[in-house]
Amino acid sequence: MKTKHHLTCLIAAVVLLFAGCNYDVPLTARPTRNIDERLLGVWLGGDEGKDTMVVRRLDDSTYVVAMDDDLYRAFHSDFAGTAFLSVQELNHGRLYVYLTAVLAADGNQLTLRTVSTKVVPEETKGRAALQKLIKANLAHPALFGEPLVFTRKK
Repeated sequence: MKTKHHLTCLIAAVVLLFAGCNYDVPLTARPTRNIDERLLGVWLGGDEGKDTMVVRRLDDSTYVVAMDDDLYRAFHSDFAGTAFLSVQELNHGRLYVYLTAVLAADGNQLTLRTVSTKVVPEETKGRAALQKLIKANLAHPALFGEPLVFTRKK
């Protein structure tokens, strides 16, 4: 029963990760650096790796991500000494979600954490207001949601 609950929570978190796009603008006006080639590929998450996320290069500074029949555009939005990604949902509302991505040293595990709407409410409008709230809460443990872990498909 515990495993089933864990699976349900992880799947819900993955869906919310991207489907829960909340903000009207990217965290930075444009990409802050080029893509990291190590992030490209097929990533598996959830119990038994059943959730698939495909990350491809769109151009030198932008990724395209496919997950659960949805498409996203993502780019690096490094801000206040933290490596963020701004991820835009392309199928429906075109809103953004902000997250951090940490790649394991061996390149085979990717950990994602989204900015929490409890700390940075989705009603917050405009880049300046969003950046101010994020910067003020960088040390707050609740700024980010639970980690979502993906493994590179072999």
